[in-house]
Amino acid sequence: MAAAVLPVAPRVVLIVVGVVVLGVTAGGVVRVLIVPRPPAHGLATLSMRLVRRGFRRAARLRRTYAAQDALLVLSEPVALVALLVSWMALTVVGFALLLWGDGATSFATAFDQAGSSVFTLGSVTGHQPGAQVISFVAAGAGLTLVALEIAYLPALYASYNRRETLVTLLESRAGAPAWGPEILARHQLVGLVDNLAALFADWERWSADVAESHTSYPSLLYFRSPRSRNSWVVSLLAVMDAAALTLAMDPEGAPMEARMCVRMGFTAVRDIAHVAGIGFDPDPDPDSPIALSREEFEATVDHLIELGLPTSRRRTEMWMHFRGWRVNYEGVVYELARIVDAPPATWSGPRELGRGGLLEPARPVDRQPHDPGARRS
Repeated sequence: MAAAVLPVAPRVVLIVVGVVVLGVTAGGVVRVLIVPRPPAHGLATLSMRLVRRGFRRAARLRRTYAAQDALLVLSEPVALVALLVSWMALTVVGFALLLWGDGATSFATAFDQAGSSVFTLGSVTGHQPGAQVISFVAAGAGLTLVALEIAYLPALYASYNRRETLVTLLESRAGAPAWGPEILARHQLVGLVDNLAALFADWERWSADVAESHTSYPSLLYFRSPRSRNSWVVSLLAVMDAAALTLAMDPEGAPMEARMCVRMGFTAVRDIAHVAGIGFDPDPDPDSPIALSREEFEATVDHLIELGLPTSRRRTEMWMHFRGWRVNYEGVVYELARIVDAPPATWSGPRELGRGGLLEPARPVDRQPHDPGARRS
C-alpha cells in the first residue's frame, strides 16, 4: 500500500523549515566564501570549532611537540572539509524538506530526490510541477556551491603561500623557532646590520597582507607552517622584538623602517584579535608591566652589546623604552600563539601544549676548511 501524502498543515511547516535551513546555509556560504570580512561565529563555523577541539584534545595525549605538531597539521584541513561537507548536507536536507512538503510520500523519498538533484545525478526525479521546479533549483544550488568551494581553496592557499615565503626566509636570519635578539645577533656577526632596514620594510608589507588575508579567511590562522618549528605568529613576534630592541638600544641609528614595522605589526595582530575574539587595550600605558622579565631583557642586551651591536642610549633607559613598545603587542601575540598552538619559542609566552619546554633557535653548524671540527656559529 502506497504511503499517504501528509496533510496541508504539516506540509506547510516542512516547507517553512526547509526554507529556513536553506537560508541559514546560504547565509553561511556567502559570509565565508564571498564577503571579504570575517564570518560571525554560528552554525557556519560550528563544525570547524568541533574539529579543532577534537584535534587539540588528541594532541594532548602526545608527549613531544614534534608529535603534537604532526597531528595538529591535519586539524584545519579536516575542519575545512567538514565545513564544506556540512554545507552540502544541509543543502540536501533543506531541499528534501521542501520536496516532502510539496507532496513526497516520505522523507526518504524526498531525500533521494534532493540528493540526486543537488549532486546533478538525475537518477531520481519528481513528476509534479512543484517537485520539478524544486529539483531544478536544487541542481543550480549544488553547482553554485561546488563552484564557490573550488574557487575558495586557491584563494586560501595563495594567501598561505605568500605568508609562508617570508616566514621560511626568516629562518636563516632568526633561527627556528624565530627569536628577536637572534635576528640582531646574526646580522651583527656577519656584518649585515645595515640590511635590517630592508628586513623591517619587508615585514611591514607582510603584516599588512596578513592582516587583510587572515581577517577575510580566518582558517589561515590555524594553518601550520610546513616545518614544525616555524610559525607565522612567532616569526612576526621575533621581527617586532628585533625592531623594538633596535629602537630601544640605538634610537639615533635605528632605521625609520623599524618604527613602521612595529606599528604595522601590532596593528595587524590587533585586527586579527578581533576575529579571534581576543580582548586587548587599544591604548596601553607605556609604563604598564609586561610578561617578559627585566632580567631576561638585561641578559640579552648584555650579550648583544658584547657582540658589538651599536647603541646610542644610556644602558639604564633601554628597558623602559623596549617595554613601551612591547606593551602594544605582547599580550595579543601571546594569546594568538596559545590559540594556534605555535612552537614554544623563547619570549613567546606560555602554551597548553608542548610539554618538552622552550625550543631554542636552531643554529647552523659553522664548519671552516681550517677547522672542520667547529660545532656552532
